[in-house]
Order: sequence, then structure tokens, then C-alpha cells
Amino acid sequence: MLETFSSNGQFYRGNLHGHSTNSDGDLTPEQHCRFYQQAGYDFVCLSDHFRPIYDFQISDTSPFRTGDFTTIIGAELHTGRMGNGEIWHFLAVGLPLDFEPPSETETAPDMAARALNAGAFLAYAHPEWNSLTLEDALSMPDGMHAVEVFNTTSSTKGRGEGSALLDQLLNSGRRPCAIAVDDVHRYHRDALGGWVMVKAAENTPEALLQSLKRGLFYASTGADLINVERHGDFLHVECSPVDSVWLLGHGAKVTWVDGEGITRAKLPLDKFKGGYARLSIQASDGARAWSNPLFMNE
Repeated sequence: MLETFSSNGQFYRGNLHGHSTNSDGDLTPEQHCRFYQQAGYDFVCLSDHFRPIYDFQISDTSPFRTGDFTTIIGAELHTGRMGNGEIWHFLAVGLPLDFEPPSETETAPDMAARALNAGAFLAYAHPEWNSLTLEDALSMPDGMHAVEVFNTTSSTKGRGEGSALLDQLLNSGRRPCAIAVDDVHRYHRDALGGWVMVKAAENTPEALLQSLKRGLFYASTGADLINVERHGDFLHVECSPVDSVWLLGHGAKVTWVDGEGITRAKLPLDKFKGGYARLSIQASDGARAWSNPLFMNE
């Protein structure tokens, strides 16, 4: 958490999950990129479904990079079934274009391990939407980087959250980060709702991917985390105006500040010693932001 705000560089806004006409989205890959560029984003990862019905295509968005807008190559990966019978969905940001399709017998954990070895940043996609269980989540490699704590498309269907799985994984000893995404398909109703703010030295695919893997980012649906610092046994938070600031940890551990238009908060860390603490804020209009966890035994 803290390194995100103390490291050199600047914040870049990006969407890590979206679909084009190469799978089941409404816009072409170029239109997808221009849509986000015109909306003021700094980068996108177009993550079309990597499935046989779409010829296992990984969308190459590199031709649509400009001087102030870049793209990361990626895909939404699928193979095998979860315990509830639903097909696996997980996000792979930073895949090589020649990533091989799964064999008929390759499991999701094996495919995830292969994607990690290929250098990708991996996230559990929309865990509430497909009712991903902790048991299934723990079957994946320990190196899974993140959980989608907010998914715009899934929120339009009533299941857009992922914080519960994030905490269960953290409580189990795993160390995932938190991302917010669009998972855009229709653009007129499921876009521009969730994003990541990545701290990087420059707006290039390589620098952004490196920062993602290091956890140098926070997730947002509209609220801003401006600075977070630790001073002794307290966490000092500077943010856009919000009404609630929560610090959440193992089990039911929580401390918070409520009010109107809060832009600074001082939160005690004593109850989180030996575990983790993650920050979440919410504005009066419902806009939120989530930090990555701070591990208190380090």
C-alpha cells in the first residue's frame, strides 16, 4: 500500500478488462482504444475471451498506441469448470501474442501457472458474478496477483463485488491486490465505471506491467486516494472528499472515520498488528476506492 504513494513516477488511469468484436463486444479493437482514450484514460488492456469459439485470438492493440496513450496485450482466459459447474474466468494482463491455447486436459490452475510463467499479471475475474468459492480460488497458483473488487458489467447484473473473496484469500495467507474494472461489452451501459490508478515511471506497457506486479496502484470507481503514509502506529490518509474511511483486516477487524467531506483521516493500526490492513473509502455519491493490503508483520 505505502510504496504506491512513496515511489517515484506518476499515476496513470487504465481499464484492465474489456471486450471487442474479436470476442463478444460491440466495438472493434481500435474503437475500443479510442473510446477510452477520448474518455481521458492513459491505457487499456483489451482482454478478449481466449476461447475456441473466437479462434483463441489475442487482440493486438499495439497499432493503436499514441504518444500519450498506450495498451497492454492481454486476454480473459478460460479452461475447465469450477466446483459449481461454471467455466473458469481469469484475467491475464501482459500476455505474449503467441500464448498457446489450452489442451483439452489442461486445468485452470495449470493454465494460470503457464500464464504466470509467460510474464502475465493475473486476476480472479468477477468472483461474485460466477460465485467463485474460496476452495476454487485457493486451487489456483499462489502467484495470482489480484481480485476484481468491482466489475462494472457484473454490477449491472446485481453481482459486481469481490471484496469478500479478497478478504477470504488474505485471511488464508494469500496476498492478492484489489483491482476495479469495466469488463465492458456494450459500452453504453457497462463502461467507465471502474479503473486502476497505476504509479509508474512512464506510460509504457513495460513500466505499467512492472508496477502492476509490484502492487503499485489502487482501484477506484470515482474516489481518489491522494496519499497514504504510516507514522508510528497510525495510518494517515489524504483523499478526495468522502463520507467514510475504513481500514479492514483479518476476520472482523475494522476501524473507521465517518463524516461529511472528509479529505484527511488518521487511523490507528494497533488492532492489525501481525496481520494485514487494507483501506477503503466511499463518497456521498457512492464513489469508492480501495488500496492494496498493508502487511503489518513486515
